[in-house]
Amino acid sequence: MSESVLPVRDVGIVRGLAAKVRELAQSERYEARRKRWRDANERRRGERAPVWCRIALAWREILPQSALECTEPLCRRVEYTLRQHLFKDTIGDDHIVEPYWPVSAVFRCSTEHAWGLPTHKSIGTTPLGGFKYYHPIETLDDYEKITVPDFTFDREATDRNASQMQDLLGEAMPVQVTGSPPLGPHLGTHLEQLRGMMPLMDDLAFQPALVHRAMAKLTEGVFRAQRAAEQAGVLTTNHHEPMTCSDPLNDPPASGPARLHHLWVGANSQEFDQVSPAMFDEFLLSYQKVLFQQYGAAQYGCCENLTQKIEPILRIPNLRVFVCSFWTDLDKVITACGSDYTIMWRQSAAQVTLPDTLDEHRRHLENGLRRLRGCHYQIVLRELETLHGHPTRLQDWARLAIDLAGKYA
Repeated sequence: MSESVLPVRDVGIVRGLAAKVRELAQSERYEARRKRWRDANERRRGERAPVWCRIALAWREILPQSALECTEPLCRRVEYTLRQHLFKDTIGDDHIVEPYWPVSAVFRCSTEHAWGLPTHKSIGTTPLGGFKYYHPIETLDDYEKITVPDFTFDREATDRNASQMQDLLGEAMPVQVTGSPPLGPHLGTHLEQLRGMMPLMDDLAFQPALVHRAMAKLTEGVFRAQRAAEQAGVLTTNHHEPMTCSDPLNDPPASGPARLHHLWVGANSQEFDQVSPAMFDEFLLSYQKVLFQQYGAAQYGCCENLTQKIEPILRIPNLRVFVCSFWTDLDKVITACGSDYTIMWRQSAAQVTLPDTLDEHRRHLENGLRRLRGCHYQIVLRELETLHGHPTRLQDWARLAIDLAGKYA
């Protein structure tokens, strides 16, 4: 799509917003934020821990589609992303963004569906964002229908997308192709999407051989995706993003493609939250570790309770960041991690957004940060589905968390 077919007014709006985002990205304020992230993730003593929030479905309250000014679909999508960055700047947390527009390298899968079976087929939604998927492995025999995909890099499509974006953005913001493997090591998620939670729990107990066979196929598929991206020469470093911003990993080349060992990797075990530590290690982590070892640094965990699973996770050879959710025992994580790892201390979105005041959350933060003294850590609030009628709550939270992070630095 060339610039000539895009509405002139839309192009002007997008370029104006892009110039503002680029200016922020290149500012001293954002560089100071990057330094906080790097210090935390390199386990150096900094001025304070980085503080960051990730907005999910709450964007529909903060930035509804009716607030957009562009009319052309591509322009509207780009406008939306740029306005998200500009709103995040008003929160005052340690949000960072790079001064270019990333265009993802395009990979083609050898099969119509990654695992030979359709996933993400919706069979029900709710106005508040609830959803239900059809799970194609309905019987034990269906496990044999899982196939292992191959991937090829589509340079023509990638170049076309990059050219389209540069036509739109002009001199307001440069475009950069970014490359990562087309599949990640979220093996529990892949299998749950194929089988469903309840049947998967039954199979772990009563059909362990089938689950192992499935996990082996999923691991092979992700490994092929990793190798396809590396061999295509399109991998780019990812040590400049919130949560994983760090010094460069393993001396990446100044020019030319990166390798997997120059990259961060992240995964979790949310689908295995209710599984015993031994079964978690046997059926999930043992497979994930094979995939992690290709990378320079790993981050593990999300919203699951990892209290009883700390020990096997710390055996991940290149683990850098341990994610301590609101439901994980912080004291046990501190004891196990000490100053050898960075602790991502996750906050409860409900505790932050639902009450009329932040008083309870203040006590929670102060109590935890007092115990985290001497550790390397991040303070992260994620999965914000609603602000519950509190339009300034995120700004209030950021100020509170930053003040307390400084107090207990």
